[in-house]
Amino acid sequence: MAETIPAAGATTEGAIQVGQPRDARVSAPASYDVADFPVPHGREEEWRFTPLERLRGLHDGTAVATGGVKVEVSAPEGVTVETVGRDDARVGKAGKPVDRVAAQAYSSFEKAGVVSIPKDAVLTEPVRISVHGQGGVAFGHQVVEVGAFAEAVVVIDHTGDATLAANVEFLVGDGAKLTVVSVQDWDDTAVHAAQHTALVGRDATFKSVVVTFGGDVVRLHPRVVYGAPGGEAELYGLYFTDEGQHQEHRLFIDHDTPHCRSNVAYKGALQGRDAHAVWIGDVLIRAEAEGTDTYELNRNLVLTDGARVDSVPNLEIETGEIVGAGHASATGRFEDEQLFYLMARGIPADEARRLVVRGFFAELIQQIGLADLEERLLEKIDAELEASVV
Repeated sequence: MAETIPAAGATTEGAIQVGQPRDARVSAPASYDVADFPVPHGREEEWRFTPLERLRGLHDGTAVATGGVKVEVSAPEGVTVETVGRDDARVGKAGKPVDRVAAQAYSSFEKAGVVSIPKDAVLTEPVRISVHGQGGVAFGHQVVEVGAFAEAVVVIDHTGDATLAANVEFLVGDGAKLTVVSVQDWDDTAVHAAQHTALVGRDATFKSVVVTFGGDVVRLHPRVVYGAPGGEAELYGLYFTDEGQHQEHRLFIDHDTPHCRSNVAYKGALQGRDAHAVWIGDVLIRAEAEGTDTYELNRNLVLTDGARVDSVPNLEIETGEIVGAGHASATGRFEDEQLFYLMARGIPADEARRLVVRGFFAELIQQIGLADLEERLLEKIDAELEASVV
């Protein structure tokens, strides 16, 4: 099916949460209403790395929907694909927007896409959601609902040119297993800001693989909340930040339920002047979340001069009754020793460099489990390296 999301009018819904933010690192409580969020000025903790002037008004309300994105969904038999209104009970069920851009997207979309995998279904082919920008500003909303004990892989592929603000929700039923691969392969002029929120049911497993290559500015906010004990979340990501690009990934895992697990591993490579990558990994283990097991990792490989990385892991623990908790972050230059080792064995410099970077990303690409997509991403990495300004 194909759908073009038209320019959206500005409708709002009342906020239902008041008081101070639960997380001291954010400036306002989560809310569906954009009016509950102050216009950011860049001094706020959650905005201090973001080039606000390049968001084209998504952050201050001046962006008006003038364009659209074409959404095409390819799904195996038995999967339901719908376009629903704002009043659908599944819309907003995973969680509220946590910043002004996400709230603006929630207040401005007209129709939401919903993909439903029925209870006990085990899909042998992935659901593929293609989001192609057609220019201008657009606001979007997508829900993926997985019934109890079902198993599915969903690929969300972003291409073309757009200024897009969106919310994506994943409702993972009890005992279900959902793998989501979100690819940001935009044109160089695109701006993409999105909140991804997963609500993980009892003994359910959620795996997210975020891959970011294209776009002028990409700011993604993956979030995980647990609906019942026994939930597991694995968040993987890779990004290749080129000259002038700003790519920002801000993760938050809210362990508010006992005996749940999370594991995070993101890796990035950067090259070119003013290439800027930001990775924020926030994990909160609340007092009631006994038996939590969590770990987060970020690694960055700087290939050239002029590139900048900001990597900030945050771990807040409110109970001592946990299985384990930890985090690690490291950023380094390309190792000349590795290059020399390969060249000493007759491998040309360009090929040796390509092999090192491929190896750096290999373990994350293998998490995808789809041969055609894995090969496409490896080819994209090779193309980025060929264009490198060494």
